[in-house]
Amino acid sequence: MTLINSPVFVPEASLKKTGCCSALFPHQRPLELEIGCGIGDFLVQIAANKPAHNFLAVDIFNQGCRSTCSRVEDSGLENIRVMRIEARYLMHQYLGRDSLCALYVNCPDPWPKKRHRKRRLINREFLDLALYCLEDNGEFNFTTDFTDYGKEVAALLSNDPRFINLNATSYTNELGDYPTSKYMRRFLDQRQPIYLCRYRKKSGQKIPLPAISKGFRIRWPQEET
Repeated sequence: MTLINSPVFVPEASLKKTGCCSALFPHQRPLELEIGCGIGDFLVQIAANKPAHNFLAVDIFNQGCRSTCSRVEDSGLENIRVMRIEARYLMHQYLGRDSLCALYVNCPDPWPKKRHRKRRLINREFLDLALYCLEDNGEFNFTTDFTDYGKEVAALLSNDPRFINLNATSYTNELGDYPTSKYMRRFLDQRQPIYLCRYRKKSGQKIPLPAISKGFRIRWPQEET
């Protein structure tokens, strides 16, 4: 695994010292989280469009984090930090209640084989965690190129009374001004649809910190040596 030496990369040890994700940035601003940043294409676009917000991007893969850091450095943007960490672990251990104004999950692994679909990131348990971290009216954004996954997540969100749908239907293939990554554009250029779900957390809810099953790829502090 290649060591990442970048001023925008945050090792978990550094986050432990600060104890707060907002302290990773030079300016206190509303915080947004991207899960699965890939090579940072989407991230740089949206952070440039929203300079008054801070962006934390996470990926489980070292090479993706390294590529994202390089792209962020080339952009000159100061409102981005990158971590190699499992997303649910970060959210459960380090992000507090109402800490995010927006959450983005773009084209996560669809785990297409039926026996592996329990490994998909988005499920009811994850939505409980997302709602805990999102502030009132905070946005939850999800995209996928995989039809079954897109419709599955759209059904989960549209049937959850804690969310407000920002589209006319449970999902849309019209991306509008939503930034597109290089990965998304590859499918769009081939006239294959991207499924977009955009929802908002209803205000006035006090969501408790949910219990999270360890599941796939997640680790907890007691496992660390």
